[in-house]
Amino acid sequence: MNPALVSLMAFLPAATLLTITPGLDTALVLRYAVTGRPRGAVLAALGIAVGCFAWAAAVAVGLSALLSASQLAYTLLRWIGAAYLLWLGYRLLRFPRRDFIAPARNDREPRAAFASGALTNLLNPKVGIFYVSFLPQIVPHGVSVGTFIVLLGAIHALLGLAWFACLIAATRPIAAFLRRPAIVPACDRLTGGLFIAFGLGLALASRRP
Repeated sequence: MNPALVSLMAFLPAATLLTITPGLDTALVLRYAVTGRPRGAVLAALGIAVGCFAWAAAVAVGLSALLSASQLAYTLLRWIGAAYLLWLGYRLLRFPRRDFIAPARNDREPRAAFASGALTNLLNPKVGIFYVSFLPQIVPHGVSVGTFIVLLGAIHALLGLAWFACLIAATRPIAAFLRRPAIVPACDRLTGGLFIAFGLGLALASRRP
């Protein structure tokens, strides 16, 4: 059998498991899905996919190899990511939305949803460390390493989009209940608490080899 096909068959189950494991990305998409417009959830999912693919591209050009070898680079990016998550969590806890009524014109919300999805991945060095330690092991002999890693990153991003589409669709039947005024601030505070927990975990986590 073609070595590249064997490697892809080995990568798909691992990438699928990584995708469906609940984490910060899932919390972010669900928050937009149940307390915001579906468009915001879709854009957040797209931002997450772009962030994952950017890390894969970084691995392909050797940028993440430098990150994994440099304690200073890892520490700096880890603290930047932790600070972003803590700030985002604080905003949700301190200023939760009281209702689901959007302004007549809100051009910033789509950009904010996409940026939140992208930044939660781009500022999380654990994603880069995972990619730089895992993806090269999947690359078979005799293929272009950079091209194959980019392909793996694209597959992972597409799996994520498919999973988030399922999550968004699953929330729509109960969206009317979840959009009640009493539910919206509770969801924002719950998500804010999760973001703070992830931020503290990212700040306090020791570096993995």
